[in-house]
Amino acid sequence: MSQQVSRYFVPEPSHWPIFGSMALFCMASGAALWMNKVHAGPWVFVTGLAILAYMLFGWFGTVIRESEGGRYNKQVDTSFRWSMGWFIFSEVMFFAAFFGALFYTRVLSVPDLASGDNLALLYHGFTDVWPNAGPAFKETFHPMEPWGLPAINTALLLSSGATLTWAHWGLLKDNRKQLIIGLALTVILGALFLTFQVHEYGEAYEHLNLKLTTGVYGSTFFMLTGFHGFHVTLGATMLTVILLRSIAGHFKPDHHFAFEAVAWYWHFVDVVWLLLFVLVYWL
Repeated sequence: MSQQVSRYFVPEPSHWPIFGSMALFCMASGAALWMNKVHAGPWVFVTGLAILAYMLFGWFGTVIRESEGGRYNKQVDTSFRWSMGWFIFSEVMFFAAFFGALFYTRVLSVPDLASGDNLALLYHGFTDVWPNAGPAFKETFHPMEPWGLPAINTALLLSSGATLTWAHWGLLKDNRKQLIIGLALTVILGALFLTFQVHEYGEAYEHLNLKLTTGVYGSTFFMLTGFHGFHVTLGATMLTVILLRSIAGHFKPDHHFAFEAVAWYWHFVDVVWLLLFVLVYWL
């Protein structure tokens, strides 16, 4: 079916959702067994991950073959765009909840605990300052300074957004070399970001006493930066797939939504990091 045909493409019944259900069941049950120290728990969990990877590889492969075979028309393309848009909106709400937790703790909870009659319920000397690990955490810790690795990572992610945009321009001009080089640079910058973040976590644990158990500040810090790091990992994986597809000759100047979807996601990750840098590291 060519791009010009107006009929909406309806795929054949697929077995991939069954594999997805099996993967999620194994991962959930394996995690429960693991947390309860059952010997088979880690193996069940890893089995679920393997099934999930198999499902993703097979299902996306099917979609890629259908797309490259010319079965998707403008209606299908519009459906994909709406789907990706709503997915990114759900991710916005995901991070909004965590930024909301940071706002509540920093602007409402800590000042309230340090004021008036509430202060008498806490230990002497609790003050309304941030970073603050809360009234129950009395050890000494140090926050991560913004002008070290976080500033470097900010420069890396901003640069990766520029290289990805440059790659997109190459695709629109049907310049395959520019497309591939731009994507490769973006993947490398993303990998460097993750490498520096792992090093940053090591520094936090070893020298700053900043851990997941360091009261409310440690919880919010690792919750926000950790989930963002997971999203960078996912985005870098998707960019690698797009890079391999570009090398294989996929995508045309007028037909490349898979590239655009990953680009949208990567720019979303960039924006979240800028908010993190300002609200978590700097202020």
